[in-house]
Amino acid sequence: MDRRRNPFVPGAGLQPPELVGRGRLIENAAIDMDRVLAGRPARGLVLLGLRGVGKTVLLNRLRALADDKGFRTVRIEAPEGSSLPELLTPELRRILYALDLRRAAGRRLQRAASVLVNFARAFRVSAGDLELSVDLAPGEGDTGNLEQDLPRLLVAMAEAAADRHTAVGLFIDEVQYLSSVELAAVIVACHEIAQRNLPFLFIGAGLPQVAALAGKAKSYAERLLDYPQVGSLEHSDARLALVKPARAEGVAFDDAAVDEILAAAQNFPYFIQEWGYQVWNAAPASPVTRGMVLDASPEVVTHLDNNFFRVRFDRLTPLEQKYLRAMAELGPGPCATGRIAETLGVRTASVATVRQRLVNKGMVWSQRHGETAFTVPMFDAFMKRQMPELVRHVPQARRTENSGGLQ
Repeated sequence: MDRRRNPFVPGAGLQPPELVGRGRLIENAAIDMDRVLAGRPARGLVLLGLRGVGKTVLLNRLRALADDKGFRTVRIEAPEGSSLPELLTPELRRILYALDLRRAAGRRLQRAASVLVNFARAFRVSAGDLELSVDLAPGEGDTGNLEQDLPRLLVAMAEAAADRHTAVGLFIDEVQYLSSVELAAVIVACHEIAQRNLPFLFIGAGLPQVAALAGKAKSYAERLLDYPQVGSLEHSDARLALVKPARAEGVAFDDAAVDEILAAAQNFPYFIQEWGYQVWNAAPASPVTRGMVLDASPEVVTHLDNNFFRVRFDRLTPLEQKYLRAMAELGPGPCATGRIAETLGVRTASVATVRQRLVNKGMVWSQRHGETAFTVPMFDAFMKRQMPELVRHVPQARRTENSGGLQ
């Protein structure tokens, strides 16, 4: 079939041709935005889910909705290795100019600019030309303690937005990569802003462990934020996500073909897009049959292995790879942490740091104490394809400095 007309768009954060199954979540967020703009309080939210469920797509959709409603929005991704002040400062500077800093700036807007410059200097990042154009207010957001300075900065930004009869929306993707200090600072800022009923809304997205991380950072986080779960689609929605975009291009999938694709994709939005895209390109003509899907399947799996799974696998140390291979031996999970160590051939305590590194890298998470699960759907099957043989780990003996012996 004509690849130019292929409607499917697999990719990180790309808007699918048909965003289905998320209507209630979007409607609830829209109501919260309207409440904030009307001067009424609303809880922030963090979208939680595994890789491939469309969290980033939803976050982008909600940001676009906020923009349409008149919010001034900031959207950042919290990758490993970057600091929150470094990511936020240029975006907040942009917001200040969007609030017409140059035109009849009021007291609150000037104060917000001053606090931003103080904040930038305290954390050694650049605020650009603002540093030369505002009068500094010592003692405002300049302690170098993020948990004190970030709330003061965001409070000042929200007060400036109130003067302009608008609101600030802060959107953060990959929240799990914020450090504990950064996450605590965001939560404290949301708390202070909520207590003052200022026009501000925080919406984040991250892996399932974020709810526990937020609660650990600040005990009141569970009362301050909502944590809607974003999972695989209901079967009817998954079917619509595959069939409707193709139908708009004059292409049909027969029922058996749809069932085959959805079974392979397990109703996860990203995998539906990937399977739809690859099968479309491989199918000779409409209607697409189950046989065409089966013919294309090896190529689809190879493409996923090389472009979705392997980029995560290649970031791992050999021992981390062995740990995940032992998990895969036990199935898709969640797995008892002790069973994983037993399968690997070691004591649980001896691989505790390995497991924690995998949590930090966003590869596994724990819903309950003593359990470990993959954050990437179908990663167990990939690990078996990548490492067909389960190799039990043999710890290497280490030479002590004093005795010269092995331990």
